[in-house]
Amino acid sequence: MITCVVHYTIDPAKTEAFERFARTWMRLVARHGGVHHGYFLPAEGASDRAEALFSFESLAAYEQYRARFGVDPEFVAADRIREESGCVLRYERTFMRPLLPTD
Repeated sequence: MITCVVHYTIDPAKTEAFERFARTWMRLVARHGGVHHGYFLPAEGASDRAEALFSFESLAAYEQYRARFGVDPEFVAADRIREESGCVLRYERTFMRPLLPTD
């Protein structure tokens, strides 16, 4: 399993647009074989940071999902929310692997 952690810097004045963007991507990840663990939005402290975590069974499965970017109309429409609203100022992706507790 591989988990993608996305660190966002968002425009605090455009949180509603970011939430629309996030809900759309949660549906797309689930529809295309991933498990979305949610978006985490500011509650206290810095108001311009958000995080997302989602997993795929392998890097190859993630790459199949990523191949849809810029091609699949649903992916293009979802990304358009970010582009047109300006809700995301910057983001970076990190890939992690879980270390799970053992019995």
